[in-house]
Amino acid sequence: MENTKIDFLKTYLSFYIDHNTVLAGQQQPDSDYVILDVRNAPAAIKKDQIKGAIAMPAKDLPQRLGELDATKTYVVYDWTAGTTLGKVALLALLGAGFKAYELSCALEGWKGMHLPIESL
Repeated sequence: MENTKIDFLKTYLSFYIDHNTVLAGQQQPDSDYVILDVRNAPAAIKKDQIKGAIAMPAKDLPQRLGELDATKTYVVYDWTAGTTLGKVALLALLGAGFKAYELSCALEGWKGMHLPIESL
């Protein structure tokens, strides 16, 4: 039973990427990381986003997959780690064959750590 739990937890954690890895990747020339803001809200409500993120709402993502570069690694984020839009977007990306992760701390954690954001 414990091995089953460990295997499940390893699989679950493999869907996430931490902020340090994303920041280090962004600082590399020709970075493979593309950050997608998948929140389903207009900019007036969002007010800010992770610096350099591309707004691509989860509800629109399946129809916009053709706009993405299959050679890149996508990092999706939502408002908080407890919401599901990031998971919905991750499922769409992985299902279409993209390399993708959900940001482990979501926007709430990113901002809480005073990491780079930009106003919308």
